[in-house]
Amino acid sequence: MNDKLPDSITYLVVGAGVHGLSTAWHLAMELEARGKGSGADVIVIDKTGPGAGATGIACGCVRNLYMTEPLHAILRHSIDVWNYDPVAFGFQQVGYVSCGEANQLADYERIHKSQNSVGYASDLFTGKDARDHLTKIWPDFKHHSIDVVLHEKPSGYAGTRQAVNGLVEMCRRHGVRIFPRVELQAYDITNGRLSAVHTTAGTVRCDAAILGLGAWIPDHWKMLGKPMTLDVGYANGERVAGKDMWTYWRLEEGEIYHDAPYYSGDGRNPPVLHIELMNTPVTDPKTGKELLDNVYVYWKNGTERMERPGIQGGVMPVMLGPEAQVEPYGPANSKYQPGPEFPDYMTACMEMFMDRFKGARERFKERRSGGIGAFTPDNVPIFDWIFDNIYLIADSNHGFKMTGVGKLVAKHLVSGDAVAELQPFAFSRFAEGRAFGAGTTHSPWV
Repeated sequence: MNDKLPDSITYLVVGAGVHGLSTAWHLAMELEARGKGSGADVIVIDKTGPGAGATGIACGCVRNLYMTEPLHAILRHSIDVWNYDPVAFGFQQVGYVSCGEANQLADYERIHKSQNSVGYASDLFTGKDARDHLTKIWPDFKHHSIDVVLHEKPSGYAGTRQAVNGLVEMCRRHGVRIFPRVELQAYDITNGRLSAVHTTAGTVRCDAAILGLGAWIPDHWKMLGKPMTLDVGYANGERVAGKDMWTYWRLEEGEIYHDAPYYSGDGRNPPVLHIELMNTPVTDPKTGKELLDNVYVYWKNGTERMERPGIQGGVMPVMLGPEAQVEPYGPANSKYQPGPEFPDYMTACMEMFMDRFKGARERFKERRSGGIGAFTPDNVPIFDWIFDNIYLIADSNHGFKMTGVGKLVAKHLVSGDAVAELQPFAFSRFAEGRAFGAGTTHSPWV
């Protein structure tokens, strides 16, 4: 890390999460490749430090299960980035298996077709073939109402702190300077153009700023004088007036100790498992009480936060609304910690689908784990210029897996050319009637 903030810089990246670090690293490489500069032309500032927001506490899943088809191409680039140095990033390319019911078949078919069309290899199984595929991987799997399975081959998971450290190292190798404990306090904007920012460490003039701020985006949106509500037109013709620009959700993820090896039937580290059943209730295995009228859960082998073997996973996030107390962030914030209903539900789901997790509730790791994210009006990312020289990466909490966004943004910034993969995520979509809508899912991640 660096001590003295420069008086001026070509590219100022604000936020040292996955997007800020990936963008800074790729900017350095893009400048070098085109003979237009180097990493010395890029700095990153963060009010705390690398990975201090959602990036550093994410479960670490890398997957492409989205109803929003343009995201599939973005994730294709992300896989290339994860595989640039999988050891440095802690990337385990074990695959990702998603399970649904018959009413979700059309969406799964559409996702499967779209993924493969952009070179993101996945296999689709239905009916008995779907259930046989699950049993082949997990011999103790209990199928319940599962009718369709999508198996993504390039997907997997990564260690969150290892990924952050790897991205910091990539920035360092290419001469990018990172300044922790530097808070941006104000923007100097004239006629729609940024000239400088004022920070706790001094004023910095810059040619362009890239904002990758995670849960802090709404604060900066206000600072920039942007409207907190807007009229949204959806691609299906629906229009909603006065919709909140940002909505906070609380993330729910945790760990379960599991001393026996969590392997597939052939003795390997199994794929990440994701189960969403729209019409199948989850009951408490001890009392028989219904906990929720649907299943939404994912899990994988545990990584960095477990002092002994275990499973890491999560369930659907909880909506908070347009206002939230962002700081202190994550586990340090007592206001947004999951209640007992989270481990009850998560472990009940695990026991419901695999015999090996019988009694998992007693092995749940009790620790503080809360984090929040700021979602866009259609819960899909915004990648776009919001002033002449301020580029916004608002990931709607899709962030950790999307290392490829930084690669694409860097290409756009240095070349000046439009990048096709980014264009569907322009801010103008809301006014132009191109906002995205959900498919058959209870999740806000569409």
